[in-house]
Amino acid sequence: MKVAVTGASGHIGNCLARELYKQGLQVKVLVHKYQDSLKDLDIEFIRGDLLDKSSLEKLCSNVDVVFHLAAKIAIDKKEKDLVYFTNVQGTQNLVDVCIEKNIKRFIHFSSIHAYDPHPIDEVLDENRAYIGKTKLVYEQSKVESEKLVLNAVKNGLNGMVLNPTAVIGPFDFQESYLGQALIKIYENKLPMLVPGGYDWVDVRDIVNTAISTIEKGEIGEKYLLSGHYVSLKDLSRIIGKISRKKTPQLLAPLFLAKIGLPFIKLYSILANEHPLYTYESLEILKNSNKHITSLKAKKELGFSSRPVEETLRDTFEW
Repeated sequence: MKVAVTGASGHIGNCLARELYKQGLQVKVLVHKYQDSLKDLDIEFIRGDLLDKSSLEKLCSNVDVVFHLAAKIAIDKKEKDLVYFTNVQGTQNLVDVCIEKNIKRFIHFSSIHAYDPHPIDEVLDENRAYIGKTKLVYEQSKVESEKLVLNAVKNGLNGMVLNPTAVIGPFDFQESYLGQALIKIYENKLPMLVPGGYDWVDVRDIVNTAISTIEKGEIGEKYLLSGHYVSLKDLSRIIGKISRKKTPQLLAPLFLAKIGLPFIKLYSILANEHPLYTYESLEILKNSNKHITSLKAKKELGFSSRPVEETLRDTFEW
């Protein structure tokens, strides 16, 4: 069986490509610029991007299964037009090619951010409405790209959707936003924590479940992949337990954190870093749902999630 992966150099993507290769499958990957996370794998590389349809045709030629992970991620307003165009038009381009090539199975990676977190005190499952009007272009793009995949099923796409929560774990070569946050907490370099948290899920659990969709799951269905909700303060405490070092514990009110955003942005510019606290990321923390369920994925895909402490320990050891 031959499998293609977009976004293969990213955190989930390189872990997926590794596991597919380990299981003896032929793997083709689409790479844009960065590919160091895959350099030790004997796989086929196609250079291009989602907006270059000719490279997508090369990627999908003589392939049975396509995993679509490539996306532009942003937790601020920077490059908002590129984020939207890449995630939506890029997905449309790939969907069109997969229909033309009669791909047997198309697995689209969306996000929990496609769903409305409110009411945050009620269970969130696949029946929850999509998020409505939002200032976050990333959320908008994930909603639109997910919708077009599901609509394309009516036109012959053998597609399904996976919606992971906040993904962490080993093999985060490029240091994702979440990976950067974990390192800063580990090194006690965050001046303060803010109220709120995320539902954290291990990248290896996501990958194992994604591979199971080659044989399991229903065409045209969505599957939430959640782990465990942990506040930033508790996450810092767990990391301190693992590192046996001091980690941030000062909890600043949300309004105070928002007042300090211009200074955080200035520091990030001077340090040539992405700001971890932005208006958008603070809103996500504040509105994060604690009751995201993966019951459907557990029943149909065999999904399971390991403890957060195990994930964090393995991440820092890596």
